[in-house]
Amino acid sequence: MSKVAMIIAFRDFRDEEYFITKQVLENHGIKVKTVSTSLGKAIGSYGGEAEIDFSINNLKVKDFDAVVFIGGAGAYKYVEDPKAHEIALSAIRENKILGAICIAPTILAKAGALQGKKATVWSSSMDKSTIKILKDGGAIYQDKDVVIDGKIVTANGPGAAKEFGEALIELLK
Repeated sequence: MSKVAMIIAFRDFRDEEYFITKQVLENHGIKVKTVSTSLGKAIGSYGGEAEIDFSINNLKVKDFDAVVFIGGAGAYKYVEDPKAHEIALSAIRENKILGAICIAPTILAKAGALQGKKATVWSSSMDKSTIKILKDGGAIYQDKDVVIDGKIVTANGPGAAKEFGEALIELLK
């Protein structure tokens, strides 16, 4: 049975990106563990609650088949976080699947995990800063809902959560 670690912000993760993606994975028999900066109940932007299985500091990438960063406003705290960067790079080194949705691909870009990789990220007509972060990190930006490049899956926001989950399933097979 495949195991996936989903990393969410303790406050203000994007509910749909977490719950829909998790549901798609669990419907396919995947075991999902939820990881954050604190233990207890994490709260989404829309009030959804997620029980945290363990702290990001105790995450052992080798124990999982995939590591997935979930977006939402709270995910900004991981963009410059050395621990988050270390986890993303460990996933690549250990040949694991690495996923990120919404603004979370910026975490991968800042870690140096998207060098020469095709990827997407959330942006808006008013805010293209996330695209710049991807490009500055060496990514080849694609204006698509979900982009798969090797074992890296990126998605551009809550509307892509189901497709994101399905893309992860394909790679986990």
